[in-house]
Amino acid sequence: MSDEKEVIIGEYKGSPTISLPTGNPRFPFTFGLTKAKLILAYIEDIKKFVEENDKPKK
Repeated sequence: MSDEKEVIIGEYKGSPTISLPTGNPRFPFTFGLTKAKLILAYIEDIKKFVEENDKPKK
């Protein structure tokens, strides 16, 4: 996923944002500092969630 495009740091209404490429250039995954801190605080839970639920498509 990381080779699709670069991460973009921006701002929305004066607050910092980060936009991650999703594979569709029209719809990046964009979030701000509060959500970024939550992601970091729960990164291990997120990793576990992905491991348990990312099943190969048949």
